[in-house]
Amino acid sequence: MLENPNPNARPKGEIILINKPYGWTSFQAVKKVRYVTKAKKVGHAGTLDPLASGLLIVCTEQQTKGIQAIQDAEKEYEGTITLGATTPSYDMETEPNAHFPTEHINEAMIHATTQQFLGEIAQIPPLFSAIKVDGKRAYTLARQGDATVLKSRNIHIYEFEITKIEMPNVDFRVRCSKGTYIRTLAYDFGIALQSGGYLSRLVRTKIGEHSLENAVIPHDFETIWKENNPRPESTPQAL
Repeated sequence: MLENPNPNARPKGEIILINKPYGWTSFQAVKKVRYVTKAKKVGHAGTLDPLASGLLIVCTEQQTKGIQAIQDAEKEYEGTITLGATTPSYDMETEPNAHFPTEHINEAMIHATTQQFLGEIAQIPPLFSAIKVDGKRAYTLARQGDATVLKSRNIHIYEFEITKIEMPNVDFRVRCSKGTYIRTLAYDFGIALQSGGYLSRLVRTKIGEHSLENAVIPHDFETIWKENNPRPESTPQAL
């Protein structure tokens, strides 16, 4: 949970591994860490959408200087793609806007299709994203009905494994480069199967050498921090 737990080195800060709950924004997690630690500088190394859960790395004080290096590291995710429909946001933030057949899809086809997405591929980020377009967040434009198409970018998929199939739901594990949108991967995977698809579950399990199994939920972080950093007893004022 804490990469630098030495209280005497507090100005150097910590690298804190948070298990972000479903429904929380990354900003809420940062706000919680700032409130608990009283750190002056706090930042996170890679946003997780509110509808995703899992590993969020929060850095404090001087450790914030290493945020870019953490962001540049490979990421690993586990999740579920629901086939047979698409949504404007590519996940469950919005309701399905189109439905497609799935009767032609079998398990062999699903496993074989993952091969199309391995290696360096071009990917168009979803409009419901934090990318800026003419100074505005893309998700703001999307919610206003703007159908702007974002520019494609090259990303790298190192591993794409199907772990369970219970149609229309397909569970997967993926290891990828920074800048990869798993929502777009779900959408494109549905198209490759001559159907539709959207991301219905996502958990980030690894960022570089950091793993979700070493992370704590925000409530437990507050408890652990207070146990390891008790407030000094107040001294009586001199008369």
